[in-house]
Amino acid sequence: MTETLPGTPDSGSDAVRPRAVAALRASTSRRRRARLPGRPIVWEAVVGIGAALGYTLLSTHISVNPLTRIGQVSGLAKLQQYAAIIGLPVLAALLYTAYRGPLRRHQLVQRLVCAGLAGLSTGIVAGGAVVALRGTPWPLGGHEGDPGTLTDMATSMMHGQFSLGVYPPGFPAAIAAWSEIRYGGVGGAGFALHDLQIVCTALAGPLAYLAWRLLLRPFWAVAVAAPAAVVFLDPIRPYSHTTMIVLVPLLAAALRELRRAHTLATRTAVGRAAAFGAVFGLLFLWYSGWYLWAAPGILVLALALVPWRRGRAAVGRALLFGAVTAVTAAIVGAPLLNQMLRAGGAAVPDRYAYLAVYADPAYVLGWASDRSGQLTYDTWPAPGELAGQSGFAVLLLLGVGLGIGLGLRDIAVRTAAAVLAGAWLLRFWFASHMAHDRAVQLYPRTTWIILYCLMILAVLGLMTLADRAVGARASALDAPAPAGSAAPAPGSAVRQLAAGMVCALALFTAMGASWTVNRYMPEDPSHNSMGLDAWRAQTIKKADGTCPRYAPVKNCADIVVQDWTPRPDEGALWCGGIAAADWPAVCGRKAPWTDQAPAR
Repeated sequence: MTETLPGTPDSGSDAVRPRAVAALRASTSRRRRARLPGRPIVWEAVVGIGAALGYTLLSTHISVNPLTRIGQVSGLAKLQQYAAIIGLPVLAALLYTAYRGPLRRHQLVQRLVCAGLAGLSTGIVAGGAVVALRGTPWPLGGHEGDPGTLTDMATSMMHGQFSLGVYPPGFPAAIAAWSEIRYGGVGGAGFALHDLQIVCTALAGPLAYLAWRLLLRPFWAVAVAAPAAVVFLDPIRPYSHTTMIVLVPLLAAALRELRRAHTLATRTAVGRAAAFGAVFGLLFLWYSGWYLWAAPGILVLALALVPWRRGRAAVGRALLFGAVTAVTAAIVGAPLLNQMLRAGGAAVPDRYAYLAVYADPAYVLGWASDRSGQLTYDTWPAPGELAGQSGFAVLLLLGVGLGIGLGLRDIAVRTAAAVLAGAWLLRFWFASHMAHDRAVQLYPRTTWIILYCLMILAVLGLMTLADRAVGARASALDAPAPAGSAAPAPGSAVRQLAAGMVCALALFTAMGASWTVNRYMPEDPSHNSMGLDAWRAQTIKKADGTCPRYAPVKNCADIVVQDWTPRPDEGALWCGGIAAADWPAVCGRKAPWTDQAPAR
């Protein structure tokens, strides 16, 4: 049954038609914004960041033993309880304004709810890290692996030393700075990393949402940002994936400005280019790897967007915009660029192989780390129903087809497609040279950015389809209606549908965040799972020399404070997770030990 606008004349009269058309156009117009004191986007930032940090702070009141499974389940349940108590009234308000009241009020509520949802999505993940680390001041990972490398690099910086290492200097510098401010300098890097892991995890969702708000309306921004943050976020190293998630929309926004630079005053164009360049430079210092995977496609797209046919002045303005952006980024990123130049442009070779390296390189819809339990390359990934592809893969690719087929004029679609193409080519370039070069060069990490771009294209495909459907409906309303037919109320229908989809998205992010948190709950090393990182943090002595409250061992490890020193390059692959007897078949050489246990 078709709904009519409340308070209007008979639904079949011509008087309804102009009102219905006006309601539809008002609900879909990007120019109609809710009025807030100051800039509305500032309020969205305040709500998103406040929700993320506020929820994280609330999670510190969860009192459970994170080393027992019953305690972990109770902690997970408490996180969901908090999310429901906060989220249900907010979603109720959104639904109420979708069905009752003026459009302008609903738009205000919708943008604030979407911002809050983005913050809450990663606030839950950060809250889970708080629960997993309850009783210990150490970070996920303790002294081992990447956290150990980061704290060692931070310690070297506090000693006045810095050399090109495994990671860019931005995050280690933040660790060093917070250690100086909060923990007295040298010796406090591990404690500082503990705090930054939690805070940076919480902020990932709001930052992703705000980056996408440069291009999209609130609902579509959170439809990309919240699932991406939940799927990709790694609390052990949140700086990496947060950089990836915000980089793609920022590239799209910069390319949009480059394309229309000829319409801007020179001072305006230069100012915007410098702002983008500064942000890109900071992200480069924070985590630089994504620039490599994005570079080929972005460079080609940038050249294609230069208005070559609009005359010398237009071309010159676009090239000026690009040059200012690149120079500013290089100036801001100079600390890392200088080190790379001194090292001859060569990065530290990556020769570490693990499950994702042994699997089919064309599989990009899932990720397996070096702590993947009992999985092997014979059992992972599980084959799908159609040529090895799952139903999720087919549906995702259908969405990608919609995005490219219907929305290719959209700069966000073009950017995601360009990044996808460049990362896809580099993935197989490095993988195909792996046997000859005896180096992995982090190529499995392209899985994340490729899957992210596929998700972006699918969401933008649905957005384009929805916009065209609404536009077609508006055109139909302009046409004469058959006598006695009911005129639809498109404005209310659109906002009601959007409110329902926000509710569904909120449920997905709550469940997805709980899945992410559950993987990092402490488990002893025998499980070879992601829970090993929280377990390690619970087995190191505190600053006073005592064990953490819930330590699973009697004799905790001593505190280690040391400078970072590069490991010698052995020039050969190291095959993690492979038994010594299987090394010749997998790695092509004998294992450097003689027992039969897999190397962890």
